[in-house]
Amino acid sequence: MTAPARATTPSPDHSGAPVTYTHREILQVMTGLLAALFTAMISTTIVSTALPTIIAELDGTQRQYTWVITSSLLAMTITTPIWGKLSDLYDKKLLTQLSIIFFLVGSIAAGFAGSIGVLMIARALQGIAMGGLTALVQSIMGSIIAPRERGRYAGYMGAVMAVATVSGPLLGGVITDSLGWRWCFFVSLPLAVIALIVLQLKLHLPATVRRQTRLDYLGALLVSITAALPMLWVTFAGNDYDWISWQSGVFLAAFLVVGLFAVIVELRAPTPMIPLRLLGNSTTIWMIVASVGIGVGMFGSGILLTQYFQLGTGASPTQAGLMTIPMIISQLLSATIGGLIVSRIGRWKPVMLVGSVLLLAGLTGLGTITHDTAYWTVAIYMVLMGVGIGALVQNVVLAVQNTVDVKDVGSASAAIAFFRSLGGAVGVTVLGAVLTNHVSTNIVDDLAEIGVDPSALSNGSGETSLDITGLPEAIQTAFHHAYADAFGSVFMIAALVTATAVIAIAVARGSVLRTTIGMAPPAGVTTDKADDADKPGKTDTADTATDEPADENKD
Repeated sequence: MTAPARATTPSPDHSGAPVTYTHREILQVMTGLLAALFTAMISTTIVSTALPTIIAELDGTQRQYTWVITSSLLAMTITTPIWGKLSDLYDKKLLTQLSIIFFLVGSIAAGFAGSIGVLMIARALQGIAMGGLTALVQSIMGSIIAPRERGRYAGYMGAVMAVATVSGPLLGGVITDSLGWRWCFFVSLPLAVIALIVLQLKLHLPATVRRQTRLDYLGALLVSITAALPMLWVTFAGNDYDWISWQSGVFLAAFLVVGLFAVIVELRAPTPMIPLRLLGNSTTIWMIVASVGIGVGMFGSGILLTQYFQLGTGASPTQAGLMTIPMIISQLLSATIGGLIVSRIGRWKPVMLVGSVLLLAGLTGLGTITHDTAYWTVAIYMVLMGVGIGALVQNVVLAVQNTVDVKDVGSASAAIAFFRSLGGAVGVTVLGAVLTNHVSTNIVDDLAEIGVDPSALSNGSGETSLDITGLPEAIQTAFHHAYADAFGSVFMIAALVTATAVIAIAVARGSVLRTTIGMAPPAGVTTDKADDADKPGKTDTADTATDEPADENKD
């Protein structure tokens, strides 16, 4: 196998002469990108351990807890394809800087929030910024690095994300216990400013060729509504109305109608927000299915683990952050090593298949936990989850990027991120609703056993309050047991959904990663196609290093 040291991308002066990027130059570009991504990631993970304290202090409920999380996920889901399309049309560097500015404003607003409503709006603004960074980092990487080498750099990105996730919960716990939860939002402000400066100094990209085109506003609106409807339905179902009811039927009908219109508009639009024409090959279709399952496992279960440790075991925010470290360390190692393996063998499927099985095994194990489960047992399941997540998150995007040309890499990457975020957002909402129902039932039963009226934990609106400070120890113990015993069934549901990702990855065609940034190698650039052709069993031209998506479209 040959390992190209330089990547070729269009000339910044549009003269047609190729511009090459060495490993050092690519790392300089990624410094700014990863600084921005680290800032947003660490802010999110810092807040995760502080949320139980925040909700309790603002007199929130379990449902509002879920919506504070969901608001940012929904905003990220809706805006990711929009940012991805914009990255194909306009200056990627400027868009990245705008994302960071949105993040700054959202962080300041969240830090000063005095009610759950204001906090949700601020978190939504942070979600918009996260959608931008998620799409733009992948878009920029896809425009300067060939797929064959991209696994290596995706591993670096996964490692940075894991470091942010490792330090975030612990730092969030320390800040919450010592300075107060508001500083969990303020602490990210200096990091965001530094990221802006680093981007300005280090991020140098070829000038974007402005295309004379109209943005697909109608498509963006329809896609947003389509993504929001399932989340609204599962939020209110089971509480305000039955799961099987005329209200649920209205939501389902609205989802199908709006979704159908969205598909029609996107197929007819000259520059659609979600380029369905790029998603018409078997690899991409199966990766979309896998992305939904991965999103549920990654977002849903990751967030629920923090709740389990604090609300189920009574751990402090600092302790909860420390307890999640086994999962995050394994994710860091898996992302880094998995990325190197993908670049070395030139294939994404083996690593992803192993990762999906381990993720499923970890979630299935967590589906058996109760308040009596030992921490070391939970830690083993978390390690399995971490290895699986690290092997999947970046490679699912890489598999799709390998099927499109560089001019469409932003839209294609954002489309996969959209479905992954959608799976995560809907998953968090569904799992949160199931958790709320199970907790309510468990609390009634557990308090009845000790002869206590369940209204002792009511916040006055009929919902269970998360603020149990000052209550008798027996009631606090019953509260923690009610939560801990409710999490097993929730994790098992996540495992069932994640099983679809295992099936999708197993069925998907594992083509070889090409060694050129564009679909066809530039004039004068050699590939290792001949080398691959000489290998035993290489009879299918679709399995050469210069594999083209046109071959996959024939599946």
